[in-house]
Amino acid sequence: MRDNRETLAKSTVLSAAARSTSVWVARGTCLKIKLMYFVYILECSDKSLYTGITNDLERRFKQHKDKVGGNYTQSHRVEKIVHTEQFKTKSEALKREAEIKGWRREKKLSLIKTRDRFGFGGISK
Repeated sequence: MRDNRETLAKSTVLSAAARSTSVWVARGTCLKIKLMYFVYILECSDKSLYTGITNDLERRFKQHKDKVGGNYTQSHRVEKIVHTEQFKTKSEALKREAEIKGWRREKKLSLIKTRDRFGFGGISK
């Protein structure tokens, strides 16, 4: 019985990690989990670019592909993630997202090319 409770507590922590910064474990113990935030750029089938923020890239990409959330990507078929940057706080990520969204397409493409040239998924902060 004890092993089952420990397994349940561990699986609860792991599944909640992507959603929350605090997780309640058995007997009222609170475990703090640090989330990372990502700014990402998607390329759509018409070669347009979409910039967004998330704390779970895999989940968010699937949502865009399934046309759930994101008004722009509901009408533009998402192809791939072409750029990511990682941040420690949501505030930092939101500021960077706003900055990139304010850029012209050419500057965004330059950022993406920098990623390709150095062979990594963007700037990690």
